[in-house]
Amino acid sequence: MRGLVVSAVLGTLFCIITHKLYLTVGLIASLNAAAGLLGFFLVKSWTELLSKLGFSQRPFTRQENTVIQTCVVACYGIAFSGGFGSYLIAMDDMTYKVIGVDCPGNRAEDVKNPDLWWIIGFLFVVSFLGLFSVIPLRKIMIMDYKLTYPSGTATAMLINSFHTNTGAEFAGKQVNCLGKYLSISLCWSCFNWFFSGIGDSCGFDHFPSLGLTLYKNTFYFDFSPTYVGCGLICPHIVNCSLLLGAIISWGFLWPYISQRAGDWYPADLGSTDFKGLYGYKVFIAMSLILGDGLYNLMKIMAITVGEMCNNSTKQNNLPLFKETT
Repeated sequence: MRGLVVSAVLGTLFCIITHKLYLTVGLIASLNAAAGLLGFFLVKSWTELLSKLGFSQRPFTRQENTVIQTCVVACYGIAFSGGFGSYLIAMDDMTYKVIGVDCPGNRAEDVKNPDLWWIIGFLFVVSFLGLFSVIPLRKIMIMDYKLTYPSGTATAMLINSFHTNTGAEFAGKQVNCLGKYLSISLCWSCFNWFFSGIGDSCGFDHFPSLGLTLYKNTFYFDFSPTYVGCGLICPHIVNCSLLLGAIISWGFLWPYISQRAGDWYPADLGSTDFKGLYGYKVFIAMSLILGDGLYNLMKIMAITVGEMCNNSTKQNNLPLFKETT
């Protein structure tokens, strides 16, 4: 029961964090280690507090910690893959009106206002489809080919390390560090809220650190701990690539295309109209992503086919020995 209670609390917290990251940054970091750490800390604190009050408590085991971590990961995984930050919110009547009733392709019969029971059924179907696809992959990749599952292995080692004397002490230090920076982030967000600009005006959320000219091209600093945290957790190659893409697009490409308004596209379109500059932004970015994905897919298929051919050739060239009687 205590594991389910802790799972519900942490699952709610991590769902809020996931939605915040999904709707602002667009990148979802792996929170497995944080889920295991916070689950261990909360239940350990729970048992110690009740023991001091004179209540007998069952010991906190690795299995219970694993259940908590699995439930929390499942909660924020559904929050990410369930479409709450993308297609679910694009199906309702409000989005239909925002796009424009007269917009070609925007039809009233395609509107769906998701209610609670519809969303529950939808998530149930989505989750079980994922389960049916994971089971065959588990049999092939982990059981047959004996491949190491890196995320699961790392989580198991982390949970096992918590349930030792040294690991428990180290986990306490990690939680103290987590609480310290969480408090700093919370206080800074509250301070930032008081000095944020109205709309798109200057403020701590739109700080013109490079001047007003570049500010008009959206080159400003956002003092949001969310973006800073994502930059800290992402590898440097990701951060450098994002920075390069931002400089090329917002510094050169979009200003150049915007000067061709009236020639390449109608000049009287809105900022989110796919027939205008926004269409160039979306489809150029999607083309780059899909092109790189297609290259990696072709590369993986070529390597896989080559390995299969090599294994088949080696099996055909095996020497045969006949037993003599």
